[in-house]
Amino acid sequence: MPAPVAAMLRLAGRTRLHLLKKWLRLLPVLLTLGSGVFPALATQTVESGPKEGLPAGAPQTDMAPRSLRADFAHEPASPDARLVADWIVRSGDNRHSPFVLVDKADARVYVFSAEGRIQGAAPALLGLATGDHAVPGIGERKLSSIRPYERTTPAGRFVASLGRNLKGSEILWVDYEGAISMHPVVTSNVKERRAQRLSTPTPLDNRISYGCINVPLDFFRTVLKPAFTGTDGIVYVLPETPAGRQLWVLNDGDSLFARMGQSSPTD
Repeated sequence: MPAPVAAMLRLAGRTRLHLLKKWLRLLPVLLTLGSGVFPALATQTVESGPKEGLPAGAPQTDMAPRSLRADFAHEPASPDARLVADWIVRSGDNRHSPFVLVDKADARVYVFSAEGRIQGAAPALLGLATGDHAVPGIGERKLSSIRPYERTTPAGRFVASLGRNLKGSEILWVDYEGAISMHPVVTSNVKERRAQRLSTPTPLDNRISYGCINVPLDFFRTVLKPAFTGTDGIVYVLPETPAGRQLWVLNDGDSLFARMGQSSPTD
């Protein structure tokens, strides 16, 4: 190889080596800049703070909330119903499932989609007795043995699904062990005037059942059943006593209602 050509190749090799070393020194700087200039290439880390839990061991969720409020549209609702519905949507406690609110104080039922949009609302008949507890073993007893003061609709969070009772009628099971369900209004006992009670504008005459939640037949067929067809959902029965409200606690031990500054009703 001619001497001039060999000299040129040696010079080119030293130049490439020099440039390579220079780029290696700049590499950390370029990588740092790249994470800011091309954020789509950088891994995003979302930190989640303390998550709320409710009531009686309600599950926690790692899913980000889709909205800050439930959508009641033009449906009237009590402050407590709005409070709990907003909490459900904000915390994701319904786990992407349809959910129902039962406001015992107003004797009213609200059905929501998994995203927190109202699907419908209707009046409801509830347990004869005021109270948020369930009598132990009551689901295994005959109706004739259940005393009037034991006929409560227990408050809490229940995983619910469609099913059938012993007569073959379609119902929404709320608390299977406690024999609590949501079903079309029972009108077999004329003296109880259940259909008439549902049609009055006041909730004061809506306490008549053994604990089950009675709703209008059309509401069950056109709103409740479609919402739960092919899927489980969550039923939230709001408390109606101060003691019951204290059981709806967040992870830090505070009552959900106290946190929001809601006053407690009297027994």
